[in-house]
Amino acid sequence: MPPEHPRPLATVPVPRARPLTGLARWCLLALAVISLALGILGIFLPVLPTVPFVLLAAWAAGHSSPHLSRWLENHPRLGPPIADWRRGGVVSRRAKWLATVCMAGGGAVSVVLLRGHWAALASVAVMACVLAWLWRRPERAASPGAELP
Repeated sequence: MPPEHPRPLATVPVPRARPLTGLARWCLLALAVISLALGILGIFLPVLPTVPFVLLAAWAAGHSSPHLSRWLENHPRLGPPIADWRRGGVVSRRAKWLATVCMAGGGAVSVVLLRGHWAALASVAVMACVLAWLWRRPERAASPGAELP
């Protein structure tokens, strides 16, 4: 069986919302830019997630800036996770493992630095819940016509 290749980004159905006007547009554009900045910062800081911020930026840009939305969707590094998510909430196994390692490291650091303080334990509990949810996400898009369990 040949390996399954994702469709090119240009063929991924992209939900296009009509761009808003006025204050709502500017607020969503600000959210997109801030989320994108945090996502890029997350590339260098292991405790800050990258993909969730990029997905939020793509959503906000889709409602406020068609130009930024197209740029994100066609970016060679940022576009594939957006396309995967739009194909049914797909998260690659590599991304799952990277998130697991980063969250484990961040949780360990917070427990050591905060010496078991309730805030450190709460953050570890939240990370565990996020990881449980994340590992339940599909790793590839369902084939057209495939039956759902």
